[in-house]
Amino acid sequence: MRYRRLHTWDVTPREAIGLQETLRGRVVTRDETPREFRTVAGMDVSYDRLSPWIFAAVVVLQLPALEVMDQAAARTRATFPYVPGLLSFRESPAGLAAWEALQTRPDCLLCDGHGYAHPRRFGFACHFGLLVDLPTIGCAKSVLVGEYREPGEKKGSLSDLVCDGEVVGVAARTRNAIRPVFVSAGHRVSLRRAVETVLACSPTYRIPEPIRQAHTLVNRLRSAARR
Repeated sequence: MRYRRLHTWDVTPREAIGLQETLRGRVVTRDETPREFRTVAGMDVSYDRLSPWIFAAVVVLQLPALEVMDQAAARTRATFPYVPGLLSFRESPAGLAAWEALQTRPDCLLCDGHGYAHPRRFGFACHFGLLVDLPTIGCAKSVLVGEYREPGEKKGSLSDLVCDGEVVGVAARTRNAIRPVFVSAGHRVSLRRAVETVLACSPTYRIPEPIRQAHTLVNRLRSAARR
């Protein structure tokens, strides 16, 4: 799959912050496609902080059955340091390498990370969404910015994630009495639709199935690399 080349990856952390502040103005946090998503991809990026290698995987599933249609994985060398708030500059090159190997363009992409719920409102899902020009959603396992009230115990219960008086995401219960995940818009999708998509992709586990499948694939790649 093709993607946009928005900038060089050979940047300093200060330059990366400047790019975030510039590019966030291009992020669209409303629905740009009226039809339902028929295919949803999940992306996971994995690495050890002290290792030079970064592993990424993307898996495309068909809705509503959540059957795997396509998948790809890649390993690249890290070119950017581990800096919280700037992880998309470290992780995106590996994600793009996996993306290029895909044969099927999905309708939507779920990223294991934040989107709008970011200090500069430009997390991984926003950045990657601009790169691939696709409705993109952030779904993280922990909070980066903001506060929320614990949602109800029942699956589907929601609570706003608020930062500086602005709703930047939602804490969503994907299983009864299990810790919520934190959903935010990435690009070309509204927060409401982002939450609906995450819940539709989470029939059994806490983590949405597309991301869970990508996590399994990236772990296989890491295990193979150790041999």
